Amino acid sequence: MSTIDYRIGNDLDLSEVIELYNASTLGERRPTTDRDRMAAMLRHANLIITAWDAENLIGLARTLTDFVYVGYLADLAVHAGYQRRGVGKGLIARTRAQMDPRSTLVLLAAPKAADYYPHVGFTRHDSAWTLRASDPFPLPSA
Repeated sequence: MSTIDYRIGNDLDLSEVIELYNASTLGERRPTTDRDRMAAMLRHANLIITAWDAENLIGLARTLTDFVYVGYLADLAVHAGYQRRGVGKGLIARTRAQMDPRSTLVLLAAPKAADYYPHVGFTRHDSAWTLRASDPFPLPSA
């Protein structure tokens, strides 16, 4: 494998990002057919690390963070042809390097990747909860 170049920033070609998501299987759970939504996801993330093999985008870590207390690693996408070669670990390591050493990195694992995260040092947390926009939510009475 050639040398992988890691970069910081979200000034990316949207078509390349969507292609990567689909090539990593993360596209199965992301709105890759909705270009506006995908563009907004990139634009509003405040920490994006990418991995490149020459001029080919092969990996991306998309994080929402305050940089000092917590970061939510929303997406970790590695092209299927580059998986099991340390690219994901490289993306996670570079994400952590941008954050305060006392901060916590949190993620919800994709079902196909659930066994990966303990292998790279993450600890399972049994009290994670989700509330989708379509889920009923009782509004407080005025």
